[in-house]
Amino acid sequence: MPKTRILFYQEKEGSSPIVDWLDELKRTNRKGFAQCFGRINQLQNLGYELRRPTADYLRDEIYELRAKHLKVQYRILYFFHGQNIAILAHGIVKKGSAVSNSAIEEAIKRKQKFIENPDAHTYREV
Repeated sequence: MPKTRILFYQEKEGSSPIVDWLDELKRTNRKGFAQCFGRINQLQNLGYELRRPTADYLRDEIYELRAKHLKVQYRILYFFHGQNIAILAHGIVKKGSAVSNSAIEEAIKRKQKFIENPDAHTYREV
């Protein structure tokens, strides 16, 4: 099975919510960052085959990567584009029992923007 290509979503003006979130996490909680980074690697290796407890389907073609450090639960929302491409939309620290509808809706909006113009919404490090 070929590896899944991991892309990071970016807004048109160039900011990337997931890159910003991961950078902040790396500064504030290196072990939490390491857990999230490990999950991203698993997604890269397993793609669509990744299942609970590591990943889960939420709704409307939006998935979550699930990481935990101590009592803090991290979620990275993502979607697939084509056969072997996963786009990481944004990350959250989960406080309740489920990912909020507003976080899922934001990921759905980002997915639609990406589909309309993949080049404009693919993060490229400068």
